[in-house]
Amino acid sequence: MLFLPRDWRRRLALVTPLVVGVGLLAGVLTLGIGPAAVIASSSPAPGPEAAVPNVPAVPGLLVHVTGAVAHPGLYRLDRGDRVTAAIAAAGGVTEAADPQRMPDLAARLRDGQQVKVPLLKGTAGTAKAPRADLNTATAEELATVPGFTPDLAREVVRYRESYGPFTASRDLVTALGMSQADYLVAKSHVRV
Repeated sequence: MLFLPRDWRRRLALVTPLVVGVGLLAGVLTLGIGPAAVIASSSPAPGPEAAVPNVPAVPGLLVHVTGAVAHPGLYRLDRGDRVTAAIAAAGGVTEAADPQRMPDLAARLRDGQQVKVPLLKGTAGTAKAPRADLNTATAEELATVPGFTPDLAREVVRYRESYGPFTASRDLVTALGMSQADYLVAKSHVRV
């Protein structure tokens, strides 16, 4: 005959959740799945009518174009673009470019790649394009600077009129909220 204490039902109610929890933990450790997988598997799968959240687009490639191009610097390009697109984004090749030593124009770009357009032998460098002065340039002139948008160009002029002259080109980031990537592209084309 089995002897059970008087309050066996209450003891069973207290012990059962503990036994189930230990069993689940042992199963998770044995199967090698993480707690997130257990939680995810316990929720019902979304139906086809479930809305997909807005997932930000994958950013493009950041490519550094140097050498005999009109506007050397950093450029954001789409995945799958070729070297010729990077050179075009930098304003194209200059007269000082050596056509015999050009990089492979059909090669696909990689993130962080540097595209070098070689100079003709005997060419020390190209004449630098004049840099736009943040304190005197018009909004139209600033809008042509790589890394600038027309809105940012207008904001530079408005800031100048409201708060006085810029003290450093870095003020584009700190005062106007220009992105770091755009600033890296623009900083060699502006001055204070």
